[in-house]
Amino acid sequence: MRRGLAVWTPFAELERLRREFDKLFEEFIPARAEKEEILAPPVDVYETDSEVVVKAELPGVKKEDIDVTIKENAVHIKAEKKEEKEEKTENVYRVERFYGTVERIVPLPTEVKSEEAKAEYKDGVLEIRIPKVKVTKEAKVQVS
Repeated sequence: MRRGLAVWTPFAELERLRREFDKLFEEFIPARAEKEEILAPPVDVYETDSEVVVKAELPGVKKEDIDVTIKENAVHIKAEKKEEKEEKTENVYRVERFYGTVERIVPLPTEVKSEEAKAEYKDGVLEIRIPKVKVTKEAKVQVS
């Protein structure tokens, strides 16, 4: 049996490493599904003496495309920003604006009266005001 020296080819070794890394990424990072991506809009939640206020940024969304539901002491916000399509052909250099669905479920810090909630949409900001359930924090108990 004859043994010889193997010739080391650095580019072939780099290609083998690249294939190994690709295989590693495919195992640990699943490929993006071919479905619409859903993002969560940024929100502010605060409470006053009488209500809980939720503000969500929804720039570029039309009022008709916003759906707000209050259930089990949480606000569910869902909106869709539709892409404007033009027929003329243009040279596109960069596309950074988002089109698609945004959705967020925001837990509320206290019990609320969901049936009395009011929502207003202005300048890309959705503001939801929900009255709090009156809970007396202090009650005098008579000792007998």
